[in-house]
Amino acid sequence: MSKKVLFINQEIAPYVPESEMSELGKALPQIMQEQGYEIRTFMPKWGTINERRGQLHEVIRLSGMNLIIDDTDHPLIIKVASIPVARIQVYFIDNDDYFQKRKMEEDENGEEYDDNGERAIFFARGVLETVKKLRWTPDIIICQGWMAAVVPFYVKTAYHEEPSFANTKVVTSLFSKLLKKDFGTNFKQCVAFREATPELLADYNDNFNSIELAKLAIDYSDGIVEAGADVDATLMEYAKGKGLPILNHPGSENYKQAYQEFYESFLGE
Repeated sequence: MSKKVLFINQEIAPYVPESEMSELGKALPQIMQEQGYEIRTFMPKWGTINERRGQLHEVIRLSGMNLIIDDTDHPLIIKVASIPVARIQVYFIDNDDYFQKRKMEEDENGEEYDDNGERAIFFARGVLETVKKLRWTPDIIICQGWMAAVVPFYVKTAYHEEPSFANTKVVTSLFSKLLKKDFGTNFKQCVAFREATPELLADYNDNFNSIELAKLAIDYSDGIVEAGADVDATLMEYAKGKGLPILNHPGSENYKQAYQEFYESFLGE
């Protein structure tokens, strides 16, 4: 039976402009699929994505759930599309408050959104709830970008007894891009869900920012990838201090093989 790999990506080309992250978001699922692995791929449905051009359509049977964040109900909408040449199906997490008519991390004036932390929480829970609904059991989860950084924490706490995630390994890819603004002092309260309690976050700064968010991802991951050429040095040192397996930046030459071998080291192959 083929092993299952879940990619949770912040950016995937061609749905968003080309960048180091969006190109890897497209290439890595394709690499693993071509090696015979069963994959699922998720990303946020950013408001800049043209649904007609990308041929997105809603998956009614997966939509309709409400996720409560900070005592407010937020409806979860799931859309799907396929990247033609790559033959990769992509699931999109959508919501009127967090994604519709809104850009990625900043608005039209270049100001980062105040609720970016909540958006990451909604995205993480939206993906995990959808995977449960699909009755799919990933052997490994690959998290890319700050939007996916809450996932490792949830997998190892709130979802650790769910059949879909009980034995799942988590690998976090660190990129050089960091947010400038912090998430405010309410982030710990917003992230609370089941066993993912604010008490578990006591050692992190009350003012959560993207460095703290990356540390949270590292603490609950089984492996780390230095995916960007200029990843924050303190984060790499932090990951090394945890004794985790690390894939150092593979460059552009043999990156496909490097990623494949690193992922497979967690799949027992």
